[in-house]
Amino acid sequence: MASSKQIEELETMLHQRQITIESNITDGIDNISKLNNLDCKDELDFAEASSDSFTSGIIINQQKQELKEIKEALESIKNGTYGVCEMCDEQIAIGRLKAKPFAKFCTDCREIHENNNN
Repeated sequence: MASSKQIEELETMLHQRQITIESNITDGIDNISKLNNLDCKDELDFAEASSDSFTSGIIINQQKQELKEIKEALESIKNGTYGVCEMCDEQIAIGRLKAKPFAKFCTDCREIHENNNN
């Protein structure tokens, strides 16, 4: 079980990552807007702008999902359920939480979850 000091450190990591992701999302949306307003001189310019816009959109969506998971982890810290596997209700190893502080599952349950969702 994570100590209160470890949870505080993980909470700080989550807040820092939240700030970074929110900035990245804002920047990505701005870049897509600029790409959409780009004056393309030929089909190659248009194709490149479209590809860049599509890629930026995928990255933004992935970061929005991570941001959602971070907010859920921060909420679980507030309500005292942080670090408990959502599948088996066992404690998630501190090493796993340090690697992925918004982890919802212990290592064993993560594998089961991933196998069921693929």
